[in-house]
Amino acid sequence: MKVIELNKKATAANDRDAEELRRKLQARDVLLINLMSAAGSGKTTLISRTIRDLEGKASIGVMEADLASEVDAEAIEALGARSIQVHTGGCCHMDASMTRQSLEAFGAESGSIVFLENVGNLICPAEFDTGAHLKVMILSLPEGDDKPLKYPLMFAESDALIITKMDAAPYFDFDLEAAKRRALALNPSIKIFPVSAKTGEGMGEWEEWLMSRKKELMRKH
Repeated sequence: MKVIELNKKATAANDRDAEELRRKLQARDVLLINLMSAAGSGKTTLISRTIRDLEGKASIGVMEADLASEVDAEAIEALGARSIQVHTGGCCHMDASMTRQSLEAFGAESGSIVFLENVGNLICPAEFDTGAHLKVMILSLPEGDDKPLKYPLMFAESDALIITKMDAAPYFDFDLEAAKRRALALNPSIKIFPVSAKTGEGMGEWEEWLMSRKKELMRKH
């Protein structure tokens, strides 16, 4: 029986597009971050706090990818940051071509940090390279500490894991150390940041790491 690996070919083409996009962004010192999580984990809240904390230290832009609505982009613009809403036409993830088109419409400033807030989903976004320099995922306490067991690819593919809503720890049966162990078993090099965007807990460590990666990109260029 003959088997045609169509998905493999499609992914290979996307990977080539992603690598080209990364090179072009690096030439302009633009750090692109693919921010992934389930819906409702607090992506926009985390980005908003990061923008406020790094005001005057970094130029941050945000591309909000959703199936519909403009509420997230409006929330970012209310902070005085540049944003663009991307409607994916029913697609559950962003790929390199979609990201490139969004960046062209957005017009990322040279030397800036750009967050691509991917569609809320723990499956599809992990499978497609968007051309981002970093893959960062969010896991919120209400989702449970067993998510690395259920969605291993997302954790294996990410450079950093942000565990959000730490201020709600007294109200949820979430084993932080178990979540860390499970994530590290899948990806020993993953950086883990327990944070609360509401209280500011842990945000300094996350933001310091983010800025260090930005400086690293500039040194490479």
